[in-house]
Amino acid sequence: MNALRNKVQLIGRLGQDPKTINFDDGKSKVNFSIATNESYRNGEGDKIEKTQWHDVVAWGSLCLLYTSDAADDSL
Repeated sequence: MNALRNKVQLIGRLGQDPKTINFDDGKSKVNFSIATNESYRNGEGDKIEKTQWHDVVAWGSLCLLYTSDAADDSL
């Protein structure tokens, strides 16, 4: 059976600094939230803006990637 992989690219703003948890067995986990915005005009011509929050959890080597990128404000 092939491993199932999903890829999602979110472009937005961090809600707060990522929180990293290091476990006794050497594994690590990082939690953070990203806000994405959508704007459009409805049928009456009014501009509608919506913000959606995404809770993200990353494990292992991805923790280092997200933690270092967040420090540079590049997420």
